[in-house]
Amino acid sequence: MSAMSAEERQREIVRAARRTGAVDVADLAVTLGVAKETVRRDLRALENHGLVRRTHGGAYPVESAGFETTLAFRATSHVPEKRRIAAAAAELLGDAETVFVDEGFTPQLIAEALPRDRPLTVVTASLATAGVLAEAGNTTVLLLGGRVRPGTLATVDHWTTRMLAGFVIDLAYIGANGITREHGLTTPDPAVSEVKAQAIRTSRRTVFAGVHTKFGAVSFCRFAEVGDLDAIVTSTLLPTAEAHRYSLLGPQVVRV
Repeated sequence: MSAMSAEERQREIVRAARRTGAVDVADLAVTLGVAKETVRRDLRALENHGLVRRTHGGAYPVESAGFETTLAFRATSHVPEKRRIAAAAAELLGDAETVFVDEGFTPQLIAEALPRDRPLTVVTASLATAGVLAEAGNTTVLLLGGRVRPGTLATVDHWTTRMLAGFVIDLAYIGANGITREHGLTTPDPAVSEVKAQAIRTSRRTVFAGVHTKFGAVSFCRFAEVGDLDAIVTSTLLPTAEAHRYSLLGPQVVRV
């Protein structure tokens, strides 16, 4: 069997990362029959092309126009970190009476952490979040209509954005697939991007909540600038210096 070309090897690495959620340098070296340094070189090349993010000893796939993780997968990764972030984000509720909760697993955890001892109206495009809150005392749930995307179980398209445009919401909890100081907040799908952008336009305050791995990642569709956010909630795994750079653009940055 002839040795794989660098291009074939890199394609195989991306496939493996997308299939399993992460790859390990040592494992890849064995599987591909090459030196670890060769794998590291491949990962550097793939990171430069925006396909993976390198970690200590491996890499994980970047979500892009051609690849997006499902809600089921997101519910299994970085869960303790997501729970801490969600609890801290819920504490930023203040005196808000109407709240938009974005699609995704971290926003769903925020919805679960919202207080049940006072009247609250939650607007969401997420079937999962609507289901979690439907029986909560004191909470009124408004589910935005539209086309349901299978991987994320959330509604999109003009029905969703039109319904959203009719509201004035006190606070929006927004998720993203990536956030950078240069490109702002991004997501792979244009239809999802439209819903997020409309939610931000409709809301008086916007809080972005996301795990540290979202920072520095860039996806396909930009829907907000960092300066559009009132607060960013993430974990202490985002370095202090980096958090400070984001705060200089306007938002309060909370690390838990």
